[in-house]
Amino acid sequence: MTVVPDDHLMTLICDSCGETVTATACVLPDAEVVWTLVSEHGWSGSPFATGPHRCPHCSLLPPSGGGPTRCDGHGPGGILGIDHLDDATVITATGDLDLDTGDTLRTALRHAAETGRHVVVDLGGVHVIDSTGLGLLVRAHQDARERGVTLCLAAPSRFIRTVLHTMRLDGVFPVFDSRTDALAHLATGDPTPPTTTLSYAGS
Repeated sequence: MTVVPDDHLMTLICDSCGETVTATACVLPDAEVVWTLVSEHGWSGSPFATGPHRCPHCSLLPPSGGGPTRCDGHGPGGILGIDHLDDATVITATGDLDLDTGDTLRTALRHAAETGRHVVVDLGGVHVIDSTGLGLLVRAHQDARERGVTLCLAAPSRFIRTVLHTMRLDGVFPVFDSRTDALAHLATGDPTPPTTTLSYAGS
């Protein structure tokens, strides 16, 4: 665990250099979600207490081959492909959507916006999303709405669904169990997000 609770305080520990910072435990309703603490201090990494997390200095450095490995097989992510279909542009992401891959995601979202179609972000291959990835998706969603189109998420993992729920974003994005479901819904021309029962980590 790279966030250590102590009464009303929490200590962030950098997984790269061991740097620490202690602050008031101003966390979200789920005690395991520490995104606000990480974000307020300019750190990067997982929204969850288990990490990985990196201090501002290490966040600016490229991942080192000799550094600590990411847990649960997580690794560098990015964009596998962008498919232009009749009703939508589909962005297929993979790995971790975090500070290291933010530029790639930003470019893909910008390209999708230029097509003028609806956008489906397929998260089926994504392990972790941090504040950087969430911020880019929220901004892209707002831009899509201003253009009169829809940006929706397809096949998010239980981890990502938990993050969306905890950040109160599950009601913002139309969320579908699969890319096929998302495209089928968009093809109907109905802009109303589906009513979906989401399952969260620990439920």
